[in-house]
Amino acid sequence: MTKDLFDDWSRFAPNAPELAAGKKWHVFLSYRSVYRTWVISLYDILKDLGYEVFLDQFVLRANDNLTLALQRGLDDSMSGILIWSQRTEDSKWCEKEFATMDQKATEGTFHYGVAKLDHVTLPAFASARLYADFSDSPDGPQGSNLLRLIYGIVNKPPSDEAVRFGTQIDEEIHSAAVTAKAAREVGNVDKLIELSRTDSVAWKSTPMLGCLVAESLARLGEYEAACVVVKELMGRFPKAVRPRQLLGHALARKGATEDAQLVLGELEAEGNRDPETLGMLARTWMDRYNETNVRSFLRKSRNLYQLAFEHTPSDSYVGINAAAKSVFLGELDIAASIAADVEKLVGTKPHAGDYWQTATAAEIQLIRKEYGNAAGLYQAAVDISPLEYGSQRSTLKQARLLLEHLGATDVEKGMIEKAFEDLPPGD
Repeated sequence: MTKDLFDDWSRFAPNAPELAAGKKWHVFLSYRSVYRTWVISLYDILKDLGYEVFLDQFVLRANDNLTLALQRGLDDSMSGILIWSQRTEDSKWCEKEFATMDQKATEGTFHYGVAKLDHVTLPAFASARLYADFSDSPDGPQGSNLLRLIYGIVNKPPSDEAVRFGTQIDEEIHSAAVTAKAAREVGNVDKLIELSRTDSVAWKSTPMLGCLVAESLARLGEYEAACVVVKELMGRFPKAVRPRQLLGHALARKGATEDAQLVLGELEAEGNRDPETLGMLARTWMDRYNETNVRSFLRKSRNLYQLAFEHTPSDSYVGINAAAKSVFLGELDIAASIAADVEKLVGTKPHAGDYWQTATAAEIQLIRKEYGNAAGLYQAAVDISPLEYGSQRSTLKQARLLLEHLGATDVEKGMIEKAFEDLPPGD
């Protein structure tokens, strides 16, 4: 195998076949989970290979009849991928879509596979079919399992070269992801930037690694560096959604609100109305409210967060923000109702290794005026990621606004501020 062939990842994956007569989509993605970013990564890879992909959050409109629209999407698809995790075990939607896929596969030329995202035992109805185990790939689909899955939906066996290639990039991607996470954990910005300049097959095969670096830089408060990394990714993966989302996120974090709105607004106008895009766009309207005190901007922000939560009630990020913005609007009953729904998702305890889930649990307690519980959870979040200054500043800014609108005393405010006492001065 020549180096040129090896470096061109797309040569080892099957490109999209011609759409069959009467079909609109090459592949239908079925999922009901919080693993949205993972699914978007799969979507991006398939699009880059020329596949027309049905992903409900990018296709369906708010007023669509969900059952009929999903059935129509399946009927118009040549193949399907059922994305499974412990979060979807009890989903009746997934079981129903599986039954439809299985029936279509039995009756005709429809092919499908199962992508398993964590260490859950597949139910009998899924384990009997082709599946790829991505339990060790939490940041996105990659390597030999990705190739196997794509070959499966086009009903072709992978070549020996494709198998060898997939195994090698498995090893390289795993090593690079471990290094990136370690660099973020210790706050080594130079190492993250160095990683972003890697020009190997693993980095060429998927935008996932570059997105991991960009998101890490943003968490550390290095927004300009994150923008540089993401713009390079956009040049390499022009069809990818996730890099554009991260660009909007980094621009918003560094205060370029209108630039962020332009990036995110274009994504929304293209039909990307998933919670990630809507949530980021909602954040920019909140920023404009903070700059101008125009109340309609605040309501716009809340409504976007609330719409995203209604579409994806498993998404705690948009849910907690919908609750917080309701507090700012003085609509405390609505805030309490939404916060109760979010608490069902995140609970009342720290989440080991997860800053944002722990910070979300803290914010719920704050909205309920349980200041002692909130302070303890905020401290736990900071202890999880003590160098993620960008994340901490964003969390503290939101907490301060909530404290003002909740009428907290100076003592109660001090309890929350203490959790962030080691945060260095910054924007």
